[in-house]
Amino acid sequence: MESTGLEPKNNSNIRYVAVLCLGGLVLNLIGSALADELRLPMYLDTIGTILVSVIGGYLPGIIVGFISNYIKAAADSTAIYYECLSVIMAVVAAWFAEKGLLKKIWGVISLTVLLALIGGGLGSILTWFLYGFAESGITVMAVKKLYESGTFTPFWAQFTGEFMVDLADKIINMIIVLPVYHFLPDRIREKFELNGWQQKPLKGRAEKAAGISDNRSMSIRSKMLILITSALLVVAIVSTGIGYKLYMSDSIDDHIALGQGVTKTVAGVVEPYRIDDYIDKGYAAIGYVRTENSLYDIRESSKDIEYLYVYRILPEGCQVVFDLDTEDVKGAKAGEVIPFDESFEPYLDTLLKGGEIDPIISDDTFGWLLTIYHPIIDDNGVCQAYACVDISMNRLRNNGYAFLAKQISLFIGTFILVLAIGLFIIRYNLIFPVNTMAMAATDFAYHMEEQPDDSIERIKELQIHTGDEIENLYKAFSKMTEDSVAYVNEINEKTDTIQHMQDGLILVLADMVESRDKNTGDHVRKTAIYTGIIMRELLREGIYTDTLTEDFISDVIKSAPLHDIGKISVSDAILNKPGKLTDEEFDMMKYHTTAGREIIGRVIEMVPESGYLDTAKDLAEFHHEKWNGKGYPNGISGEDIPLSARIMAVADVFDALVSKRSYKEGMPVEKAFSIIEEGKGSHFDPYVAQAFLNAEAEVREVVNDFRKDN
Repeated sequence: MESTGLEPKNNSNIRYVAVLCLGGLVLNLIGSALADELRLPMYLDTIGTILVSVIGGYLPGIIVGFISNYIKAAADSTAIYYECLSVIMAVVAAWFAEKGLLKKIWGVISLTVLLALIGGGLGSILTWFLYGFAESGITVMAVKKLYESGTFTPFWAQFTGEFMVDLADKIINMIIVLPVYHFLPDRIREKFELNGWQQKPLKGRAEKAAGISDNRSMSIRSKMLILITSALLVVAIVSTGIGYKLYMSDSIDDHIALGQGVTKTVAGVVEPYRIDDYIDKGYAAIGYVRTENSLYDIRESSKDIEYLYVYRILPEGCQVVFDLDTEDVKGAKAGEVIPFDESFEPYLDTLLKGGEIDPIISDDTFGWLLTIYHPIIDDNGVCQAYACVDISMNRLRNNGYAFLAKQISLFIGTFILVLAIGLFIIRYNLIFPVNTMAMAATDFAYHMEEQPDDSIERIKELQIHTGDEIENLYKAFSKMTEDSVAYVNEINEKTDTIQHMQDGLILVLADMVESRDKNTGDHVRKTAIYTGIIMRELLREGIYTDTLTEDFISDVIKSAPLHDIGKISVSDAILNKPGKLTDEEFDMMKYHTTAGREIIGRVIEMVPESGYLDTAKDLAEFHHEKWNGKGYPNGISGEDIPLSARIMAVADVFDALVSKRSYKEGMPVEKAFSIIEEGKGSHFDPYVAQAFLNAEAEVREVVNDFRKDN
């Protein structure tokens, strides 16, 4: 039996894969610790990830890269945000190994550069969003030199510097990984390749074929991939959106609390009863300088405080009490009146009455600011001025971007891990079982007639045991095929029985016809044998091969005994006349061809599916036609005469010549062969006649056998 690509069921290799993953984790951590200890300008924390990926495949490599960063996060919390890079590197390395690209120099170089672009390039972009321009870390020296050269902007200096450092790191990685990859024996490497067979394992081309989905639209793998991806994306977008909104809301609340605390502190520092004096005299007023210095101290307490000032609200504008200078803007002098901005109109009535207003968030020429006004009340409960602070929200915006970057980086790593696990489960629990059953079904349909029992055994050998609906489907499929074969075998047995009965009835019917003609004897049997000899010889000589199919040959041999069925319509007197027939009698004898056609035609109307009857009809009607067109009943010639009838013409004439009749002795075989030779191209199809002559030995054997029996 031909190999199906199925191998005996092996034990799970999960232990080997676990050892490989553990080794990869240890290698990552040792490399990272060694780089830190020796203060090397590289990371060395992805050696294990790359090694596991090229040996064990996608999922083990992804797991090692994912877990490594979480372990490192125990000592360095920022490491967790870079796990997406390790996971992406694992996918890329596994893909290069799967495609056999690591056996080519350009493949190794491409992988090294690509890994550096992921670790250094994407890593620098992620760092930019998380922390801005790098001021610390392994790459800071290279980045600062590039930036200070004046050739690069801060972003491109960081991108280029980190890429260069990471390229050196990945070169070291590949120097360590490649020898192990190339010199590891295949038999050991196979043990480290993670699989999750839920059936008899496939190998080689069988595994490759079962892993490919040949569909006109979309495979189950693609649909499941879209489903998992869509679900994860929806969850990620919704959760990230909610998280970002909550983060920003809480951060704004923190800024509001900061601003309220600052304004209350300012209100406690500024003495209400001195405000008039401060406005009139400014720096000359007693306590003005001391109070202003206190306000500067308050402002310096937080980097988020952009502007700090004290205003008295008048109908014509804001009168300055204190307005602290900044690096970019010089404060207004005490007593100066600043016109109201249009944005103040909704709050003017409240401010003029000395009331409190809600915090104001604005984003204009001064930037994104949170403004808080707090009344400074004297002992009589009268609002003398407002302590005002503008809290910069720009850092909040940057922190928001960093928050999103963290969320997205964490999601990408987790997404790839979940997707890899999902595809692994789908591959071994759905794709392989379903496609293997489909392949077995195709094989079953193709070999059902020739090797039905072998096909059943191949289906049973699949041993699908997913423990779910797929296994139920397999069991039903297996039983159905077994029942189908049993049913088909039963039908074939009955068909064979019916066919034998049919063949027997044909011979009986032919014998009944022949029994009326006392001159013909075993004519129907011998002519059937001769037709078989002629057709086999034609095939050997490569003649009429397009027509001489197995079915055609079988139909001719089966229907040959019916070629004279029309004689049942001819009277006994004519059939058994010992002398020569008159012209009128011969015309009546010739009618047996037309009568045979009509008789078999009526049978065909009742049994339309019997293909051999069409051949029998041709034999009955045309076996007395001649190649030169001088035969009967239609006088057709050449290849217009059906091939079956041209074959029967030779067999019929030869048997008539060599057979003994009541009115003559049988002609010597040599003489009969010479007559057939003479009839080539006139009476007979020259190719058919020559094939008959070429099979002389077989023909003589038939003649001798029947003469012995008689």
